[in-house]
Amino acid sequence: MLVRLFPLLISHHLHPSCTHSARRTFGWSLGRSAADSLGLTSMEPLQTAQDPETPATKPPRTPAESSAEGTSPATANTAGDQEKMLTGLLPGETVVKEGKAAICFPSANEVFYNPVQEFNRDLTCAVITEFARDLLAQRGVKVVVPGEKERVVVSLSDETNEADAQTEEKNGAEEPTVTATVGEKCERGLRVLEGLAASGLRSVRFALEVPGLQSVTANDFSTKAAALIARNAQYNGVSHLLQASCRDASMLMYEMRGKKERYDVIDLDPYGSPASFLDAAVQAVSEGGLLCVTCTDMAVMAGNSGETCYSKYGSVSIKSKYCHEMALRIILHSLDQRAGVYQRYIQPLLSVSVDFYIRVFVRVFTGQVKVKNSASKQALVYNCVGCGSFHLQRMGRRTINGKHTKYSSATGPPVGPECEHCGQRHQLGGPMWAEPIHDLPFVQKVLSAVSGNPSRFGTSKRIEGMLSMVTEELEDVPLYYTVDSLSSTVHCNTPSLLQFRSALLHAGHRVSLSHACKNAVKTDAPPAALWDIMRCWEKANPVKREKLSETSPAFKILSTEPSLEACFTVREDANPQSRKRHLTRFQENPQAFWGPKARARSGGGIYSDLQDKRKKCQNKRKNQITDSSQLKDFPCKKFRQGTCTYGDKCCYSHDPERTKEEKME
Repeated sequence: MLVRLFPLLISHHLHPSCTHSARRTFGWSLGRSAADSLGLTSMEPLQTAQDPETPATKPPRTPAESSAEGTSPATANTAGDQEKMLTGLLPGETVVKEGKAAICFPSANEVFYNPVQEFNRDLTCAVITEFARDLLAQRGVKVVVPGEKERVVVSLSDETNEADAQTEEKNGAEEPTVTATVGEKCERGLRVLEGLAASGLRSVRFALEVPGLQSVTANDFSTKAAALIARNAQYNGVSHLLQASCRDASMLMYEMRGKKERYDVIDLDPYGSPASFLDAAVQAVSEGGLLCVTCTDMAVMAGNSGETCYSKYGSVSIKSKYCHEMALRIILHSLDQRAGVYQRYIQPLLSVSVDFYIRVFVRVFTGQVKVKNSASKQALVYNCVGCGSFHLQRMGRRTINGKHTKYSSATGPPVGPECEHCGQRHQLGGPMWAEPIHDLPFVQKVLSAVSGNPSRFGTSKRIEGMLSMVTEELEDVPLYYTVDSLSSTVHCNTPSLLQFRSALLHAGHRVSLSHACKNAVKTDAPPAALWDIMRCWEKANPVKREKLSETSPAFKILSTEPSLEACFTVREDANPQSRKRHLTRFQENPQAFWGPKARARSGGGIYSDLQDKRKKCQNKRKNQITDSSQLKDFPCKKFRQGTCTYGDKCCYSHDPERTKEEKME
């Protein structure tokens, strides 16, 4: 019964390149007991409903199913009783709606969906849409997005009108003759790969919401995930676009390295680090193709484990206030370094630090000459452990003289043995990407499309606020300072963000905010100018000098007289437009335990005690034990090791069950 119908669900949706391995994996010709041993029993109720020897009892339609079918136009186009039965819900299944997709989730696989990542998926759909618009225009294809108005350019003079009319006539003959809409296969369209698809939600949304696609390959190493992807493709009626694949993501990309087999878009959103997939990804993406990468191992990339960061990304991270932007520059450095091995280089389109992860969108090109520029695009960072001042040291030097370019070694270091401001030592981090991390014209296109069609995404307001901040950032200024950390260093109260920005503007420096940190200040002012401004602020808001240690950074900094007279009068241009318009820039935590979900088990599902463990560990330093009797709630470590000599008088628990639970955790 299972053997006859399970291939019906999978065979038409698995990627052709994985047919042979999938047959071995899924057990196409095995009996029921063998299929059960492979963990495929979750599909049995669906197959039983189709068995001709068993009465076909269709389960009642749930509200979730009705709403999901109502929002998915492709579901209404299913043909035949067999296909209709395949789209029915199994007992215990739930439907989760996001965007235009309605995804079936077995109750045991809660780990496959995190609602907080909706912003990530919305932003990716918006970026790929604009990328497709630009790329397909070169192929003579016009992209049409539902709800989007025609873009009209208004001219302000008669001369411009005449010039525009001539331009329109010239471009009229080159107007794209093919129109690409969402949900339809475009023969000249993009080939998309999602390397780690899990439930296939992201790929289904691509197929339903991004126009101009030729195919979408949703790959996952798990056999259960591959079956779930195929089921969700059928459920949403996108089987003509979406193909399920059960392969190792790296091997799949390595096999598609040929120039004619490469993907136009590769999306990698792994659990933790994407480091093991980057080498294959930079080879499998087409010329000028788009590579989308997510990193959730922020503890490593933000400085908690610099040696681990070096082993994964070839860069040492530093625990500092600018750690989130440095994490973005570390992953860009790693991508560029791996691409350079194959005479390729990257062009960052958009790099954002959001919630508990970072996300980068880069284009990959081939060019032996431009690869030589890579060394001059990377830099080491010297960070003072006392006052937080930092200096960048480029890894290479490039000198352009007309048509000739000369490459040489960089000279340095830019700092002495001790910090000139506070006398403390320096940390050395990097190398990292030191060039702009955004392509502002492209970001402006995405921003215009999202703000002009706000009903397209559920997180449009946040996307608009985030991208607005990105367009306001100083693109040629790496890293940033925070006003509260500068004030904390000299032990004085904190000036308002507008006052500090105004002081920098009055001093003749450029300044902007950063999307990566709420109190960040990006400026081209040297550290000496920042500390002069803080010295002037301290004179108006004095601290008790007698309480400062002579060896502290505050004492050394405040002992020097400022070389400029800072003006803290608030300027009009100190307040950026995104702040004036009260856009959603730094969203509050949407719900409790909103961070990354637990890693999935090999057999599917999550640990049932995950939430209890998180609650137990939260605020454990704040909830101090005041009564010794509370120690009985904690297992005795010496008892677990067999060395406790206190017996029943021990203040900790000797309960074997509690000790066993502690070992499991």
